[in-house]
Amino acid sequence: MKVIIPKAFKIGHFEDDYTGVTVILAPNGATAGCDQRGGAPGTRETDLLRPEKMMQKINAVVLSGGSAYGLAASCGVMDWLKQKGYGYKTAGKIVPIVSSAVLFDLNQKEYHYPTAEYGFKACENADKTPVFGNVGAGKGATVGKIRGLKNACKSGIGIATVKTMGVTVTAIVAVNAMGDVYDGEKIIAGAKGKNGFINTEKCLANGEVSKLLFGTNTTIGCILTDANIDKVGANKLASIAHNGLAKAIRPVHTDYDGDTMFCMASGKKPVVNFAILQSAAVEATRQAIVNAVTLDKEYEIIFDEDEEE
Repeated sequence: MKVIIPKAFKIGHFEDDYTGVTVILAPNGATAGCDQRGGAPGTRETDLLRPEKMMQKINAVVLSGGSAYGLAASCGVMDWLKQKGYGYKTAGKIVPIVSSAVLFDLNQKEYHYPTAEYGFKACENADKTPVFGNVGAGKGATVGKIRGLKNACKSGIGIATVKTMGVTVTAIVAVNAMGDVYDGEKIIAGAKGKNGFINTEKCLANGEVSKLLFGTNTTIGCILTDANIDKVGANKLASIAHNGLAKAIRPVHTDYDGDTMFCMASGKKPVVNFAILQSAAVEATRQAIVNAVTLDKEYEIIFDEDEEE
């Protein structure tokens, strides 16, 4: 599968045997937005992404495992950016603007969660061609947990690109959902029973609830685009990307999930029709989720060299 990453962005992962971090760097800044849904979020520096706030660009989005503990990984990303001289300059200081979201993968008896060191090392790895699957923020991810982890499916972090009218729209999504993952109308990963997938939506509708744990899930991701959009547009793309979650994950946005989508835009390409861009974001997100649970997916990563300077 061919994937295009606009050259304004770099992606790096770092993980151990249990959990990990994915960082999306925009060292020179990107216009950004965010939309959080579901009842159990874990986020950092999302309020400043609202259109009415003064900050116009951010330097990174961090996707991390470790539940709320994993928010510490952002500190390592800030340190790396500060050392490189990237960030908001004020009063003789540099303050890198780093937004982040976490998913719950504290699935072992002992505590294993990303630290600031994980974030720093993920930045160092961003010079490499990224891989996807059971890496980074997707390392400890699972889907279909209505009957507990032993009946869930392994998941990961996926990526997909839709290119339309000269504009690139790429989605990166770490999938750790309570619900099942669908490709069309077919469940491809989810809660398992004796005879295959049990269909979480139907189980909930029938009141067949046994091992739901509050806040132990969450799907997090980011739309990357070279489109020339403002903060309003970036927030709209982050918002409509949740339609891609709804197409691929059922149920989604529950009280047991803290689903969060970001958008980062480099601003290099003109947008002829914003509605087309929105449709591309939905489809790229849907495909990225499907790819996240297809752990043996092979990617051809292309860094777009066609951006206008």
